[in-house]
Amino acid sequence: MSVLNEILEANKGYAKEFGDKANLAIPPARRFAILTCMDARLDPAKYAGLSEGDAHVIRNAGGRASDDAIRSLVISYKLLGTKEWFVIHHTNCGMEFFSNDLMSNLLASSLETAELGAAGFKDVGQGPGSNEGKYINWLTIPDQASSVLEDVTRIKSHALVPASIPVYGYIYDVSTGSLIEVPEATKVGQAR
Repeated sequence: MSVLNEILEANKGYAKEFGDKANLAIPPARRFAILTCMDARLDPAKYAGLSEGDAHVIRNAGGRASDDAIRSLVISYKLLGTKEWFVIHHTNCGMEFFSNDLMSNLLASSLETAELGAAGFKDVGQGPGSNEGKYINWLTIPDQASSVLEDVTRIKSHALVPASIPVYGYIYDVSTGSLIEVPEATKVGQAR
């Protein structure tokens, strides 16, 4: 069953109360960006105290510093004036539960949704699959703190990222709602 009608009805109510949001500036008012996970349990507006127009929020699976995420951060800075960036991963992330090899093998079997059981993910589809998954680095997360450090390091060392931008590293705890600093990442991410 589709949620299309629910979404369209909710949008009617939102649009009715839209008010002066049409006057929000394109650059984020608070001049920062967050790179975080697409996990539905995370609400950056709530955990970071944001209102519409305050910040850029870039989301992908795991909140990883992929080429596209860095592209978005560079645009955020170069064209829209952000001055600080946050990398925020989270506990109990789905990206911790598989590897590149497992994802490639699942996709090779079928393109249907896999099931997660006590022994991990398994393919239940009938196929056909595709071997194209083996050409992608899925940026899985073997360890949260190490992954935050890796992403902050990748961002800070990118040729298009100015040394003057601080990049902070945090882990959002899905059981408490707290942001926990990864001090090593924040140290690497210091502005120079």
